[in-house]
Amino acid sequence: MTSYLEIFRSRRVAVIFLLGFSSGLPLALTGGTLQAWMTVAGVDLATIGIFTLVGLPYTWKFLWSPLMDRFVPPLLGRRRGWIAATQLLLALGIAAMGAMDPVNMPWALAGLAVLVAFSSASQDVVFDAYRADVLRPAERGIGAAVSVLGYRLAMLVSGALALILSDLIGWQQTYWLMALLMLGAIAATLFGPEPETQITPPRTLAEAVVEPLREFFSRHGAWALLLLIVLYKLGDAFAGSLTTAFLIRGVEFTATEVGAINKGMGLIATLVGVVVGGTLMIRLGLFRSLLLFGILQAVSNLTFMWLAAVGKSYWIMALAVGIENLAGGMGTAAFVALLMALCNPRFTASQFALLSALAAVGRVYVGPVSGYLVESIGWVTFFGLTFLIALPGLLLLWRLRERLQALDHA
Repeated sequence: MTSYLEIFRSRRVAVIFLLGFSSGLPLALTGGTLQAWMTVAGVDLATIGIFTLVGLPYTWKFLWSPLMDRFVPPLLGRRRGWIAATQLLLALGIAAMGAMDPVNMPWALAGLAVLVAFSSASQDVVFDAYRADVLRPAERGIGAAVSVLGYRLAMLVSGALALILSDLIGWQQTYWLMALLMLGAIAATLFGPEPETQITPPRTLAEAVVEPLREFFSRHGAWALLLLIVLYKLGDAFAGSLTTAFLIRGVEFTATEVGAINKGMGLIATLVGVVVGGTLMIRLGLFRSLLLFGILQAVSNLTFMWLAAVGKSYWIMALAVGIENLAGGMGTAAFVALLMALCNPRFTASQFALLSALAAVGRVYVGPVSGYLVESIGWVTFFGLTFLIALPGLLLLWRLRERLQALDHA
């Protein structure tokens, strides 16, 4: 019990929560919030559409992640030094965005937004690496949970709260306030401890690019682990890709009802799920958590199959949304912990960025396939199929149980 409580009193876990908030804060400011500002200001839709490309650095961040493994800033070490540098750039960039006029200076604003997105993606790379390096094995589950919690809370602040503030104090002051929050986040970086194990960085940039791949594929069962990363949340991704369309078109709920239950209650259930999942991982360990949460994710898809079969029912909808998001949050906590455990501390930035990019493959590409499936087989059969799609990942997980159990002590 003493060691259990020590995890919740850990300085490392507290810092990871705060840095998770710092990681999530910029996202909406170059996405939905910026789009709302431009819409209110009267910018034409063609220009607003082009601005959606601002988020491309998040997709390609693995390309420059080796630089953050190779080079060590002069202050605060290899991880915290880069985090502080990106936080400072973000604070300056967000403040400068607030000083722009989206109607008269759209391309200057676009340039700043790209700079902010690039700095934000870079912060994500080094934060992921720091989280994996600084947390002890027993802390990975709860560390993954609190970082997701901080990230989601920050998205609410820079998303929903920023839109409310814009009506009260104006867009410029809202962006400046967000810049102050980002500047304050540097305090969390200064407070953060260094990893307990001293690691020698790659000696050359070529080594930083090549060695992360060579090291990973030299491991026994490397290809099976990569396949597990793709498959583990694939059924969840299929079921979630068309949830909103299903609730509105498939069972004919209104947009307001879907917003309140699927988005509002669903977010709460997700946050509860990641915290509960991270807490359970302290007792269960990595493999048993992945297995239990993976089973719950698969079963949660059957609740939507039930809703599709019954038709419009508020309590079944609330139950399905609650269970699906709760299980998905628990699975996310365990999955992030898995990615952390698979990284070599010398190359954490590069390996985590590459593994997380591979994990996103399912989420990105299942949407078009899902649409064709629904049109061919209907909603009931579709959600039944998503349950079956989740099973190969669980079977592979069981086959890799000895390898995954060993990661708890790595």
